[in-house]
Amino acid sequence: MTDIVIACASHSETIRKTNIERSPLLAQGIPLHVEQNAPSASVAYNRALDATTAELVVFAHHDVYLPQGWQTVLRARIAELPEDWAVFGTFGIGLDAATVGPVWSSSLGMIVGRVPMAPVRIQSLDELLIVVRRSANLRFDEALPGWHMYGTDIVQTALAAGRGAYAGALPCIHNDRYHDALGRDFDEAYHFMQRKWADVLPLRTPITKISRSGLHLMRDHWRNRKSSAYRTTMAVGTDHDVERLAERCGWSHLG
Repeated sequence: MTDIVIACASHSETIRKTNIERSPLLAQGIPLHVEQNAPSASVAYNRALDATTAELVVFAHHDVYLPQGWQTVLRARIAELPEDWAVFGTFGIGLDAATVGPVWSSSLGMIVGRVPMAPVRIQSLDELLIVVRRSANLRFDEALPGWHMYGTDIVQTALAAGRGAYAGALPCIHNDRYHDALGRDFDEAYHFMQRKWADVLPLRTPITKISRSGLHLMRDHWRNRKSSAYRTTMAVGTDHDVERLAERCGWSHLG
């Protein structure tokens, strides 16, 4: 028995085996639950909630790697959280719009997010890794289409229920491939969030700002087109061993 389960929605066995499945904690007894062929992230993650029983459900992308000792750091960070907590993450946007990390991103070629000395209250989370407290009785909104914005949505769902949402120093490797543009599916999720959370806008997400006008989305599409060539030079590719990436970050042994 364990109080932690890793839940992953995956469409690629190759990506899983070269990233999340190489995380040492799996060999140390923490289970990995994989959902495949779901029509959206929310559906996949609710299925994972229904299929597992652990109190701490770590929803991680299949291109994430959790270094040696990561579960020890997770438990230490959970112990620091206020009693009201329902959602915790490794990369989020604070109420002051500052980024909270640290996380290695292969698509950006750097460690992103400031390192807080204590848990930080947040308005949104990056979807790469989200920890949900089962006893908080949260569910992902299956009306949210596709595979974007559910990090912001679950944070706002927790806050609307009077629970706490936080990010903290929980280092991990996101071995993500470079994307040169936001797709139509991202726009659909953005407009869904505009409608659903109209009363609390604006909301800053790790990618964009959700505003009533939607002008920020248009601006970010334009900025992505203008900066594509530069951002391509920053990305390091996804063919590096994740253990090597962790070593370069100084995260080979976290605890």
